[in-house]
Amino acid sequence: GHRVVSLERIGKRIVLGLEGELFLVIHLMIAGRFRWLKQGGKPPGKLGLACFDFPAGTLALTEAGSKRRASLHLVAGRDALAQFHRGGLDLETATPESFTQRLRAENHTLKRSLTDPTILDGIGNAYSDEILHAARLSPLRLTRQLDDAECRRLYEACLEVLDRWTRRLQAETGEAFPEKVTAFRPGMAAHGRYGQPCPVCGAPIQRIRYAENETNYCATCQTGGKVLADNTTSRFLK
Repeated sequence: GHRVVSLERIGKRIVLGLEGELFLVIHLMIAGRFRWLKQGGKPPGKLGLACFDFPAGTLALTEAGSKRRASLHLVAGRDALAQFHRGGLDLETATPESFTQRLRAENHTLKRSLTDPTILDGIGNAYSDEILHAARLSPLRLTRQLDDAECRRLYEACLEVLDRWTRRLQAETGEAFPEKVTAFRPGMAAHGRYGQPCPVCGAPIQRIRYAENETNYCATCQTGGKVLADNTTSRFLK
């Protein structure tokens, strides 16, 4: 057994550093979850992918559903972690100028740019909806259509939304192990709230469905009252 000596992240990946410069790199994807089992606890059945034993209990990696998307890699040496960096801009160190430059480097929809880990680091589907709602921008606006003021507004919305939800989730969890992890949270403005009233204007939240996911937005606050047709998504979000 190797003792865990560090915990860090690479984008949306969780990295457990072990003795001897070994690293476990875990990506939970959509349905992957961690469960904490007290000593003597029964390991998960069909959902269980891996278990990591600690003196106080066991950390179990599970994944619901028949499609296995979660991943676990074991690599040797810190240099080997470089392969997991997708190249997206880290918002914790980004400036308004570097954010705008990265956003305009390619002409994509805002939804795609916010969720593409090679462009921006670690936002994901749920919080991209919240960021775009806070910035009052359409998910289908193209990045090179934004003026400087809109880019700055989007940058500030990224920082504000991610910071607010980080602090909120930390407060909810406290010292306990996080349970019932979900992308659909009470208090979200747009994500997962199709048909419910926008907390700003009261209009019903809309959706764009594609593949196994959807984008939620407020037509009044974000698209000038225009409801975006689902059949546009293949072209814009593919």
